[in-house]
Amino acid sequence: MSWLAGKLCDVTRPLALLDAASLYFRAFYALPDSLTAPDGTPVNAVRGFTDTVARIINDRGPHRLVACLDADWRPQFRVDLLPSYKAHRVQAEVEDAADTEEIPDALSPQVPMILDVLDAAGLATAEATGFEADDVIGTLTAREADDPVEVITGDRDLFQLVRTEPTSCRVVYVGRGWAKADVLGPAELAERYALPMETAGAAYADMAVLRGDPSDGLPGVAGIGEKTAAKLITQFGSLTELLRATIDGDSRVTTKVRNQLAGAADYLAAAPTVVRVASDAPVVMDRADSVPVQGPADPDRLAELQNQWNLGGCIDRLRKALTSG
Repeated sequence: MSWLAGKLCDVTRPLALLDAASLYFRAFYALPDSLTAPDGTPVNAVRGFTDTVARIINDRGPHRLVACLDADWRPQFRVDLLPSYKAHRVQAEVEDAADTEEIPDALSPQVPMILDVLDAAGLATAEATGFEADDVIGTLTAREADDPVEVITGDRDLFQLVRTEPTSCRVVYVGRGWAKADVLGPAELAERYALPMETAGAAYADMAVLRGDPSDGLPGVAGIGEKTAAKLITQFGSLTELLRATIDGDSRVTTKVRNQLAGAADYLAAAPTVVRVASDAPVVMDRADSVPVQGPADPDRLAELQNQWNLGGCIDRLRKALTSG
């Protein structure tokens, strides 16, 4: 059993929610595109993603698992509120479709293969029309009242979901790869960012609003970086209370911070809804979320995909993980 399995602690047999795009993008860039099918189609993302799923089942021991998908990577409701949201990625597509951040040419044909592997394995997928995978994960987490939740992602945005009640939610952050994954609950998140532990998830989202995120087209509040943002949220308890204190002339809000917040008033009116993941998205799942424990749902189809796409050992490892799960 790996080191990561040892970090399960009190979290046993969780519901695993996979940020699928985050995981297959990382697999795509981590493995060489010289890994190909017999017809020359790259399969590096398929192989890496499949191996990651097998590791999740082996190391985290979920009895339920959902691969969460983007139905819309730039939802209109977020764009309406903040037109800059991921706007630079749209520009990249317009200027050079081969250089888009969203689906590189060599990755695009691999996504249907990944979905075929999940289907043959009997693992659930879920999406919500007009919403991102983050919103699917947020909604499924909000709904869960029985099992602990583990969110597997390379995206820090989902740190906002950590909680202790009504069931715990931790984030298994794989931004540095599976071998260096961090398991973050409220205590770990609070320690990392100097946030209040009791409201660590919500506080992280508020901090992210103030800090901004250029990779998502979120400008943040000029002059307020991560440390200052965390300090303000911790001091006032929430972004709402910070803004209320500013309006009320609370002496704890310095003139400098007051001016910075005033200069970003329009942004601050829109950004919280953009940054916070939805908890009520219309999620549709393709099947029940139980992890099959007697092996793949369609072993013949899985073997066919293995041979057709030259997937080799990663399918063997997934098959073994399901059989021993």
